[in-house]
Amino acid sequence: MSEIQSENIDVKGLAVNYLTCGKGDPLIIIHGGARGAESWLSNIKELSSQYAVYVPNLPGFGGSQSMAGNPYILELVEFVDDFIRALKIEKCYLMGHSIGGGIALNYALRFPGKIVKLVLISSLCLGKEIAFWIRLSSALCRYLNNTMSSVVNGIEQLINFFIGPDYSLGYICPAKITFGSKITQFEGQSLILSQRLPEIDIPTLLVWGDRDRVVPIEQAFSAASLIHDCQVKILENSGHSAYKEKLKEFSQALRRFLNEEKPTLSPT
Repeated sequence: MSEIQSENIDVKGLAVNYLTCGKGDPLIIIHGGARGAESWLSNIKELSSQYAVYVPNLPGFGGSQSMAGNPYILELVEFVDDFIRALKIEKCYLMGHSIGGGIALNYALRFPGKIVKLVLISSLCLGKEIAFWIRLSSALCRYLNNTMSSVVNGIEQLINFFIGPDYSLGYICPAKITFGSKITQFEGQSLILSQRLPEIDIPTLLVWGDRDRVVPIEQAFSAASLIHDCQVKILENSGHSAYKEKLKEFSQALRRFLNEEKPTLSPT
């Protein structure tokens, strides 16, 4: 089995770092707002025996250069498309977690012809409700702006209490603060796409942990009722990061979904 490689690529003038491993059909993974691409190290290794896995560090995360201004989901959709183009990939499987799921969902709505199958894990943008501590943290980010470091320890303790140290903030980069201030208003999620879900004509898998304390599991079932070709996989005794809390079970479900009526993708 090949080793995970950390690579760098120019994406329209932006220096971007990504992790990659394996050969086969291309699988692009969009990370959430925690530790960036390194959150997926175990999964990359697990999946690389069958797929060519690519996990970019979003702008401002890991070793990737920050974008100018205050990018949010719509700008990051453009970034993902530019990244895929830079790799010369024509079609791929696309998977996203949390805010990365929101990015992947938006990408699938905008570029449906480029995605063969879509996987959303505890995804944002499916409904209004989100954990109170997320809404509180977002409000603090907006209020304190550049003085956010003064309350980092308090937010870190909230995260550790509700969903455990595995989702630790770690280094608080400006990109995390920007994401935190934009993903929600105090009333709930700031971008909701439930009305557009019937437009999705791509086979879709929704994965949730039954103990997710960030995004309610009910949003998975509501979304599945609106997406034409959709499956739901609930991983028991796991939370918001079920993809690595239940690594083997998640990988089996993912492979089963991706290999159903497996299409032929263009070589990478």
